[in-house]
Amino acid sequence: MEAAPFTSEISRSRSFSSLSSTSSLLFLRNSDFYRQRSRVKFKSHTALSLRASSESSVVTLLDYGAGNVRSVRNAIRHLGFDIKDVQTPQDILNADRLIFPGVGAFAAAMDVLNKTGMAEALCTYIEKDRPFLGICLGLQLLFESSEEKGLVNGLGLIPGVVGRFDSTNGFRVPHIGWNALQISKDSEILDDFGNQHVYFVHSYRAMPSNDNKEWVSSTCNYGDNFIASIRRGNVHAVQFHPEKSGDVGLSVLRRFLYPKSHMLKKPTERKALGLAKRVIACLDVRANDKGDLVVTKGDQYDVRENTKENEVRNLGKPVELAGQYYKDGADEISFLNITGFRDFPLGDLPMIQVLRLTSENVFVPLTVGGGIRDFTDASGRHYSSLEVASEYFRSGADKISIGSDAVYAAEEYIKTGVKTGKSSLEQISRVYGNQAVVVSIDPRRVHLKSPNDVEFKAIRVKDTGPNGEEYAWYQCTVNGGREGRPIGAYELAKAVEELGAGEILLNCIDCDGQGKGFDVDLIKLISDAVSIPVIASSGAGAVEHFSEVYMKTNASAALAAGIFHRKEVPIQSVKEHLFKEGIEVRF
Repeated sequence: MEAAPFTSEISRSRSFSSLSSTSSLLFLRNSDFYRQRSRVKFKSHTALSLRASSESSVVTLLDYGAGNVRSVRNAIRHLGFDIKDVQTPQDILNADRLIFPGVGAFAAAMDVLNKTGMAEALCTYIEKDRPFLGICLGLQLLFESSEEKGLVNGLGLIPGVVGRFDSTNGFRVPHIGWNALQISKDSEILDDFGNQHVYFVHSYRAMPSNDNKEWVSSTCNYGDNFIASIRRGNVHAVQFHPEKSGDVGLSVLRRFLYPKSHMLKKPTERKALGLAKRVIACLDVRANDKGDLVVTKGDQYDVRENTKENEVRNLGKPVELAGQYYKDGADEISFLNITGFRDFPLGDLPMIQVLRLTSENVFVPLTVGGGIRDFTDASGRHYSSLEVASEYFRSGADKISIGSDAVYAAEEYIKTGVKTGKSSLEQISRVYGNQAVVVSIDPRRVHLKSPNDVEFKAIRVKDTGPNGEEYAWYQCTVNGGREGRPIGAYELAKAVEELGAGEILLNCIDCDGQGKGFDVDLIKLISDAVSIPVIASSGAGAVEHFSEVYMKTNASAALAAGIFHRKEVPIQSVKEHLFKEGIEVRF
C-alpha cells in the first residue's frame, strides 16, 4: 500500500527519533551500502541456530503508525499468538519472528526506518536468515529503490526497482481486488494455498528479472507479471494482504507462524485464473428511534417503514451481519454511517466500535463512509477530516468513503483549476494513499430532449423520460440525496480522480431499492471515463443484474444491500451465476 508521507499528527515515528545517530544515517544512506546489501548471500536456514523455539507464541510486529495494522494484529491473535511491538532497533534483533506490515509511502517509510536505526537492524536480522514476513510495502522496501517519489533508496537486499503500474494499457490503477498467483518455486508459506485468489491493493510493484529470480517464489499478472511473493530461507514477503485474504490469507500467516504445520488442502474445483470481479455487501448503519444501532435499507434513500409508526427499517445488527456476509463469501464489507453522531468525542463514535469488533473476525477489506469531514463535538473539541479518517483506519477500516465533501471539493477544483490540498479528499489521499480513498457519488437522472440542453455531459439512455425524452444527465446530490448540486456525475468522477480518489462507488437514486437492475447507462459512462476502479451500486434485484453490469460496463465490483439483508439472493448464488457466465469470481 503506498501513500504520500504521513504527517506527525498521525504517526508514531516521532517516538523513535531519539534512536538514530548521525553515523548510522550516513552509513545507511551510502549507495555502496545498498549495492552491498543486494549481493548478500544467506546462510542455509537448516544450519543456522535460531534463538526462537518452535513453541514460542510471541510475534514481534514492526508498526510505525500509518494505516490499518489492526487487521494484522487481529489475524495474529486469531491464530493464537501474542504480539510484541517494536520500540527500539534491539527489539528487531531480539525477535523470534518478525512481521512488517508495511503501510504508507516508500520514501516516508525509509525515512522513518533510517532515522530510528530500524533499517540497519532489519538488514542485520534478515541477513542472519531470521524468520521474517513483509507484507505489501514490507516487500517493496527490501528492493534497491522505488520510483514512487523520485528515485528513493530501499534496504537494498533484493536487486530491482519498484515502479508504478502502467495505466495506459487499459488496466486500472490502483490494482485493487482478488487476483491469482503463479507459484514458481517452493515457497513454504504458500504450501496450503491451492489455486485460490488473494487480495491486492497497490499502485506500485517490483518486476522479476534475472538478477532477482532466486528470490521470487510467485508472480501475479496485472498487465505484466509482477512479483507477488519472495522467499529465501526463513525470509518471506508478499505483495498481497494475507490479513485481508480470508481463510486463504490466514493459511499463509499460519504457515509462517507454524512452519512445520500442515493443513489438509481443500480440493479446488475452480482454479483462480486472474483478477476477480468483486461482490460487495453494503450495510447502511444508523440509530433507530430507540437509539440502537441497526442495519437499514432505503427505498430511493427513504429508510422508514410505510407504517403508522413510521419506524426506521431494521434489518439486523451491523457486527453480526458483517460476520455472516464474511462467512457467505463477500469480497468486501462496506459500512455506510447514515447518522451524524456529531455530539460524540471522536474515540467514542459508535461506528468506531463497530469497526473494532468486526475486524476481530472478518478478514476481508472493510470500508466505512459517512461523516468523514471536519466536526466539533459537544465539548467544543474540533476534529479535522484527517483525524476522523485516521481514527477509522486505526480501528480497522481499510478504505474510507467520502461523499458530500468530495462534491464540494470537485466543484471548487473545476471552478478554479487549483488543487488546494485542503479538502478531506486531498488530505487523506496524500497521507494514506489514493487506494485508501473511495468517493461515493449519489446522482439523480434528469431527462432531456437534447444533450445540448445542459452544460454537463448528457447521454442517450435506455429508459426514456416521462415525456419520451431520450437523453439524460446525472445530477450529483449531497446530504443523503436531499440537495442537488450544479455538477454532473461525469464531471465529478473526472475531478475526484485528479484530486486523489482511488476508487468510485457509483450509486443511483432512481434505482435505489427498486430491484430492477443497475443503471447500466450511468455505470458505463463513468467506468469508461476514469482509469480508477468503479463499484456499481443501487438496483440489484437478481443474479442476472450482476452479470449484466459486468458484461456491459467496465465496473470492477458490484455492491448490493437489501437483497442480501432480506436473504432474497444469497452471495454464493450471485457468484455461482457469474461463474457459469464465464466471469472470474472468488470462491
